[in-house]
Amino acid sequence: MSADIVFTRIDNRLVHGQVGVSWTKAVGANLIVVANDQAAQDPLQQKLMSVTADSSGAGIRFFTIQHTIDIINKAAARQHIFIVVKTPTDARKLIENSVPIKQVNVGNMHPQKGKVEISKKVYIDQQDKDDLLAIANSGVDIFIEDYPGDRKYPITPELLAKA
Repeated sequence: MSADIVFTRIDNRLVHGQVGVSWTKAVGANLIVVANDQAAQDPLQQKLMSVTADSSGAGIRFFTIQHTIDIINKAAARQHIFIVVKTPTDARKLIENSVPIKQVNVGNMHPQKGKVEISKKVYIDQQDKDDLLAIANSGVDIFIEDYPGDRKYPITPELLAKA
């Protein structure tokens, strides 16, 4: 049996109010899995994100990308999992290593030197573009949607070609 992954989001802030409360409730998750190598080793960051998760009534776990790959399919049927990653590279690694992700929501990817804007909150460089394209080409439904219920913008080769 595979894990019940109800939603996956790329957000360079990981878990904050919008993710921890709005998205968690909108997708019906009762467990947030933060799949990020740095956060898995940072107790202070974990504590801050745990407070946000607590306010939504969901549990929260912090795993490295590899640990997520290794254990995700051992999840209990009662666990409705919301995976949060920091980068498209992390999402791609999970998908390419058989984590049963059906959709990826691209949230915030802040502007940085060398990144170009593809939406008001999503800026990408060549690595991001390659990873997003690989995810799109794998058959996973990948889109930009800021808040639950906002307009969805599919990430397509045509959109990425403009970047």
